Amino acid sequence: MSLQVINFNIAQWRAWAPGLESVDDWQAWSRQPVVLESSDAAPDVSFLPAMQRRRLSRLARMAFSVGWPLAEGLEQLPLVFISRHGETPRTFDILSDLAADQPLSPTQFSLSVHNAVIGLWSIMRGETSEMTALAAAGDGLEHGMLEAAALLEEGAPAVLLVVTEEQPPEAYATWIDDVPFPYAVGLLLTPGKEWQLTLDTATEEAPRAEWPHALNLLRTLLGEQTSCQHAWKNRVWNWQRNL
Repeated sequence: MSLQVINFNIAQWRAWAPGLESVDDWQAWSRQPVVLESSDAAPDVSFLPAMQRRRLSRLARMAFSVGWPLAEGLEQLPLVFISRHGETPRTFDILSDLAADQPLSPTQFSLSVHNAVIGLWSIMRGETSEMTALAAAGDGLEHGMLEAAALLEEGAPAVLLVVTEEQPPEAYATWIDDVPFPYAVGLLLTPGKEWQLTLDTATEEAPRAEWPHALNLLRTLLGEQTSCQHAWKNRVWNWQRNL
């Protein structure tokens, strides 16, 4: 069964991972993708005042580093933020304090919730447009695209979509195995028919992709391929670029 086609343009994109910042960096990685070495590196967010930067975790910094330049000069820009696992380092610290009978930090808790990033984004940019934070299993990117398409259909001239995942603490290794390294991908979406996305259902669960969906899409963009397919469980998402 195939569901209705959604159409959109990808006007601009940005991405960040430790050691991968420029288009050339990502171009080289996309040709020979490898798992990056563990790193504490964080993106440059010096465009924010120091007091505001101090509140941001690496996950939030990644989101801001790819999203802020894409939003430059645009007002009333809806945001769709996607992260399957969210602030796992902050959550782990909170749980560790609980286990040790230590008092909890209200700030740590308030910044650990899944919509904290869009709250900070709204405050720091003075942005009052619609904003959504999603956690949607292994195909969160595509669910975010559905949300963004609905906003475009309602008349938004552009929608910012940001996907980011943090490297979880080692304690989560048994349960979280789909984050090869910390990464963020930002897409500025506009109305158009450059791209179309459709959903099919498979009779059997599809084999797992080698890389997260957002990184596979980035490889498609950089390789100038006309199509790619992302599968999760029995959902098969088909991306088609109309050149």
